[in-house]
Amino acid sequence: MTGPLLGVIADDLTGACDLAGGVANAGLRTSVTLGVPTEPIPADVDCVVVALKSRTVEPAVAVAESVAAARFLRGVRVLYQKYCSTFDSTDRGNIGPVADALVELSGLDAISVGTPATPQVGRTQYLGHLFVNGQLLSESSLRNHPLTPMTDPDLVRVLGRQTRHSVGLIDHAVVRRGARAIVEAIAAERSVHLLVDATDDADLDQVAAAILRLQRPVVVGGAAGLAVALARQSIAGSRHPVSQPVEPAAIEAGPRLIISGSGSERTREQVAAFRGPIVAVDPLELAADASTFAGLVKQLEEAVRRNAADRSDAVATSPTVLLSATASPEDVRRVQDELGTEKAAALVEDALARLAVLAVDELGVRRMIVAGGETSGAVAAALGASTLHIGALAAPGVPWTVASVRGRPVALLLKSGNFGAPDLFTTAWKTAP
Repeated sequence: MTGPLLGVIADDLTGACDLAGGVANAGLRTSVTLGVPTEPIPADVDCVVVALKSRTVEPAVAVAESVAAARFLRGVRVLYQKYCSTFDSTDRGNIGPVADALVELSGLDAISVGTPATPQVGRTQYLGHLFVNGQLLSESSLRNHPLTPMTDPDLVRVLGRQTRHSVGLIDHAVVRRGARAIVEAIAAERSVHLLVDATDDADLDQVAAAILRLQRPVVVGGAAGLAVALARQSIAGSRHPVSQPVEPAAIEAGPRLIISGSGSERTREQVAAFRGPIVAVDPLELAADASTFAGLVKQLEEAVRRNAADRSDAVATSPTVLLSATASPEDVRRVQDELGTEKAAALVEDALARLAVLAVDELGVRRMIVAGGETSGAVAAALGASTLHIGALAAPGVPWTVASVRGRPVALLLKSGNFGAPDLFTTAWKTAP
């Protein structure tokens, strides 16, 4: 094999980091590129992840960007379509339309095979139904997601509404019989898209082993769990050497900042558990008064400077400020009803991103946690980060990364809204670069 083992197209930045952290932890050198790359694939990586912002854009845009990323990734052994472990999408897509396009790009005999199951974070699939911490998807907090409410746990049915092709299922009884049985079941299927049950990591290892044996073009789809299993199986089978991680650049001492734009249940718990100064961002106030942003700047400057006084020698315990737009589902709906969903989201993302730039450029912040996929994408773009180098895991699915921001290394923990324990905003600093 001359190219990387894995070439991943991720539909958002936190999902990209989730997968990259797990694959790096399994032993593959991994990098994350923000947006469709313009430079060649680095020679010193085993897994290259292209992080798009395509989960909730128009399907045609998601397809165009994903196809462009796939063309860049030609030469990788496994092409991987990364989507959320809770299958976040609407009946229009974008999981199905992107899977259709990638399969069609891969050849006449190509299929897609995958699963969102990631047992380490409580996502399992059984008889085609997705469970979140033991609850059916439709009974979990994801049923109230503001952009992609997930009210149907039957993923065969959900994906079937998004694609022009047939959708089939490799069920748990087949998976438990092992990789050979999975290969045989795939060969017997006539569906173009195949979802595979998995309830634990042993199941994912069998699915991964089967995928690596397939003799036909395949687009692998799923969340982080299956990608990590592919890394494990490739290394265990001596198909790919274990690589030594690249040490990230040293990070200067300085104040720390948490930016929270997610409205997920877990992020709300993390905000509630935080014991420190909070600067609240209200989209209704931003929309009503142009001077509101200037007020936020002043609040943030005062909070950071007041709480970071001469504690630079204790990175793991130095004071932290939380910049939060997190709100309850009821408050989110009220704002969306008044401003419109897109305008409300844009106001919050723009304000948080601009404040992140201020924090790095003028306040000396060099370590930052960002909660929420859309928020993370906006912050990373505003900072001008183009490549993320993967570091230590702060929690399953939550790795630290290092980006170059105007020539300075900055540590970023870009967190999916639903990930991490309630005390993550306190404990994550222990593993920070």
